This record gives sequence, structure tokens and C-alpha cells, in this order.
Amino acid sequence: MSSISLFTTAQIVTPPRTTIKQNYHPPPTDKLAFLIDKSKTIRELLQIHAFLLRHGMENHPVLNFKLQRSYSSLGHLQHSTTLFRQTETRNVYFYTTIIHSHTISGLHSEALAYYIQMLSEYVEPNAFTFSALLKGCPFESGKSLHCQAIKLGFDLDTYVRTALVDIYARHCDVISARKLFDTMPERTLVSLTAMITGYAKNGNVDEARALFNGLDERDVVCWNVMIDGYTQYGRPNEALDLFRHMLLSKVKPNEVTMLSILSACGQLGALESGQWVHSYMQNNGISISVLVGTALIDMYSKCGSLEEARMVFDGMKFKDVVAWNSMIVGYAMHGFSQEALELFKDMRRKFLQPTDITFIGILNACAHAGLVSEGWGFFRSMEDEFGIDPKIEHYGCMVNLLGRAGHLEEAYELIKNMSIDSDPVLWGTLLGACRLHGNLNLGEEIVKFLVEHDLANSGTFVLLSNIYAATGNWDGVARVRAKMKETGLQKEPGCSSIEVNNKVHEFLAGDLNHPKSEKIYKMIDEMNEWLKAQGYSPMTDTVLHDIEDAEKERSLEVHSEKLAIAFGLISTKSGRTIKVVKNLRICMDCHNVAKLISKITGRKIVVRDRNRFHHFVDGLCSCGDYW
Repeated sequence: MSSISLFTTAQIVTPPRTTIKQNYHPPPTDKLAFLIDKSKTIRELLQIHAFLLRHGMENHPVLNFKLQRSYSSLGHLQHSTTLFRQTETRNVYFYTTIIHSHTISGLHSEALAYYIQMLSEYVEPNAFTFSALLKGCPFESGKSLHCQAIKLGFDLDTYVRTALVDIYARHCDVISARKLFDTMPERTLVSLTAMITGYAKNGNVDEARALFNGLDERDVVCWNVMIDGYTQYGRPNEALDLFRHMLLSKVKPNEVTMLSILSACGQLGALESGQWVHSYMQNNGISISVLVGTALIDMYSKCGSLEEARMVFDGMKFKDVVAWNSMIVGYAMHGFSQEALELFKDMRRKFLQPTDITFIGILNACAHAGLVSEGWGFFRSMEDEFGIDPKIEHYGCMVNLLGRAGHLEEAYELIKNMSIDSDPVLWGTLLGACRLHGNLNLGEEIVKFLVEHDLANSGTFVLLSNIYAATGNWDGVARVRAKMKETGLQKEPGCSSIEVNNKVHEFLAGDLNHPKSEKIYKMIDEMNEWLKAQGYSPMTDTVLHDIEDAEKERSLEVHSEKLAIAFGLISTKSGRTIKVVKNLRICMDCHNVAKLISKITGRKIVVRDRNRFHHFVDGLCSCGDYW
């Protein structure tokens, strides 16, 4: 039945007054209130409002209140505000509704202004007023309202206490949030989810999981918070595992779930899992919105399948600048620089305004191809043509571009003359270029500067140690490592992962912990025989330790990416692409080995390292040996 079927449209949009019979009586108030509550469109609501005005019922307190609330729920805050102002006698319910209408629209200052007006008119708030005010409230205002709630005795109300927990948790004061949570007279799923969100948002994912595990019931919001917590704090394997448990629990995921889990797949480079998630969405009626489409492009790009990323991109009916950026960045990270630049031109032809992210993609594309003059042109056009102030990331792209191309002094001058403060990552990029080109003097100068300005980190000393090692200065290596030991700094270990049958397997250098270690090392020996037959000679000069050549050769054989490739060869069918994710930059020896193995086995090998993708096919790499 239609929501206006209790009386006809003709009765609502009334004829001229002369045609109304003298004995006409409007429907009872409860029926009108029912119609207002059930109105699903603004047109229906306007018709009812016109009817009330026509019959002099515009000041009826109950109907006026319901109209005000319904206008707000249908997204017409202006109508709701106008009604509120025209109401002669405003009680706590009118004020609470108008406050709630503004808070859900993100207009917290206006909501607080109504609260102050309410107090000035001597209208006493209730618990619902405070729970409405506190929803999404700024931190300082929230603390003030907390004091008011205590003063008026509403702080123990379940809804008010839940809103307070949420405020403190969202603004990183987890200790205060937990104190409030622990003294709640009654814990609801909403309050538990607020506390889990606080822990997850602040990186305390284990505390969040402990609370999560103690829940008797879990809705999709709660699952999403926990999955996203794992994803945001670099624990994608646990995010995927929890997602599988969510499906087994018969809780239907939504778009928010998909965004988190696609991000987790992208972090891991888990293409098979990402493809399964994409298929799940298609089979379960989860629409591919712009947000989800962009997440799919990002996932496929990070998992090494640009073809599928481009298929999603081309299939999107509407593409905003974020979707274009995602595809441009995808091409850039794979080293397909010309494709990235062509896509940028297409984007401009469609009159889409580029953003700072667009230029990160474009400048990275230039860096991966050594396009120095083009890179400078794009960098300068950011401010001159598009009014975008370069951020630290853009300077980082330029330093990487110049450093890789051997323009070390130019990169050094760029950093020194920046209009914003530099950071250790930027200096580390230049230091890495010094190592690549063997510029010891500039490397030492940079490290001295970083130490003096308290900007040095473990990566700084590792890079300097590597520069010394590459030039045979073992005394320098020993001094740097002693300094690292003294300060408690540790080198990040190399780790490579590979997905086989929807399970991600991780390897460290020399790893013996895998259940199939014996078979993996047999394959390593077999690979060595293949390589020798091709005339391969280990690049022992890349081993940055003062050890014998035989030991250097053995240390090269068991690099994490080689173990992952060996596992891929024994675990997948002949001809299947092997995809490996490395947390650090691939070394030159592993790069050469991957090229030869791709030629010997006829397999495509894709390696994603910290900087970019390498596609090894028939003895060649997509980077052209420039990385």
C-alpha cells in the first residue's frame, strides 16, 4: 500500500476553499503522523505539509515535530531548520531533533549553537540531547560536553556513555575511553564497537582483537572495524584470515568490507585472493561503485595484473580523478611510463583537473624511465599551471629521478633549497643514489648532516655501510655497524612472499622454517646447475660482508626472493606466472638470476620490490635494467 493511500492525493492537494464541504473533517492526528513517518520522498512530504497549511494545522506540536524530523531524514535540512524557527513553543524534543539533524550532516558548530540557544531559553536538555550532540563531536567540544553531562547527571546513560567512549577513542585518548568503557553500567554492541575502533585506529590491534573475541554477537560494522585495523597497520594476512571467518559466520560483507580486504590483498600481492574477492562481489550483488572500482584497480596493479586493472578501469561507467590516478600510478609502478603519460593526456582531454596524487604517479613514471627533462617539466607545471604546491612526496619523486639518472649534485641542491622541511626518507633516497653511483664523499656528507640534525635512522646507517662495503672500505663498515649496535638500531631483514592456492608463503634469507624447505633447497641446487650452464657467474661484489667468495656465493643463493621463486617452481604448474613480493629493493644478482630463470623455464616471473614491479620474460626485464 502506498504511504499516502489512507486518503487520496486529491484530499492532500486540496481544491479551492469554496469546494470544501462545510462538514469536512481532516483525518485524525495519529493518521497524519503515520503518513509523515512513512513518507519516503520529499514530494510526498511536501504534499502532506501543504495539506496541514491549508487546514490551519501548521502549528500542531506533534505534527510539526514529525515534519521537522522527516525533512531532515530525507536530506532537506533547510526545510527542517525553517520549520524549527517558525515553531512558537520549542521544547526539548524540537531542540534535540534540530541538533541531531545538524550533527549527522557534520555541522557540529551549528549544533552547538542550537544547544547554547536551548539553554538560553531555559529548556533543559535530556540524555538524547547529549547523545545527539556528542555524535562525531570535535574533541575539545566533546570534553566540555562531558563536563556538562556529569553536572546534569546524564553521563551514566548508556547512549551518552557510548558517545563519550567514541569521542575519546577517535581522538587517540584510548586510556580515557577505556576508563569510561570499564565503568559503563551496561555494555552494548555499539559501545564495544566504539572501543574496538579506538584500539584499532590507534594501532592497538591486539587489544582490539581481545575485545572482539569476547563479543557474543558481531554485526558487519564490528567485523569491518577489526578487518580494517589489521589492514591499516600492516597485518594483511590476519585481515584475510578474519574475512574468511566472517564469511563462515554468515555475516554478509558490504562495500566497506570490500575496500579493506582489497587493500589487504594489494599489500600482500595476493592476486588469487583478490580475484576471488572480485568474483564474490559480482556473484553477491555488491555493486562496483567508483570507490570499489578504484580499489580493484589498485589491488590488481599491486598484485601484478595490469591487464585486469585496465579491464576494471575501462568497464567503469563513471570515473572520477581518483580512479584515473589509480590507473596512472599502476602503470608507473610497473615501469610502463609511456602508458602512464598517455593516460595523463587522455585525462586532461576529458577536462579532469589533476591532483597532487596524479603528479606523484607521473613523476614516478618519469623516474622509472630516466625522463629527467620531462620530469622537471611536470614538476614545474604543478604550481605554474595547476596551482598545486609540491609536497614532500613530489620532492621525493624528483630526488629519485635525478639520483637514479646520476644527477646527484642537482638532487642535493633541490633538497637544500626546498620550500618545506625535508625528512629522513628524502635524504635516504639520495643516499641510495650515492650508493648506486659510488659517490662516497657526498654520502658521508649527507650522513653527517642527518646525524647532526637528529634525522638519522637505521636505514641511514645501512646505506652508508653499503656504500663503504661497495668501495671495499671494511673499516668504515665496521665503524657504522658498531654505531648501529651502540644506538640499538637494526637493519630491516629482507622478506619475500608468494601466493600459492590462496595461501601466502613468506621467506627470509636462508629460511629453513618452511614445511617444504628440503624440496625448496633441492630446487635451488637445480637452479644453480641451470644457471651455470647459461654461463652465469654470481655477483659476489654485491655481498656487503667481508667474507670469503665461497661464502658470498652461498649467501647469494639463499636470498629470500630466490627461495620464493624456487617454491613457486615446485608448487605451481609448468607455464604459470610466478609472482613474488619483496619488502626491500631487489639486488642486482637476484635480478640477473630472475631474468635467466624466466628464459630457462619459459615462465614469466613478476617481482614487486619496494620501488617498482619487474616483469621478467624470456631473459629480459620490463625495467630495462634501470631501477
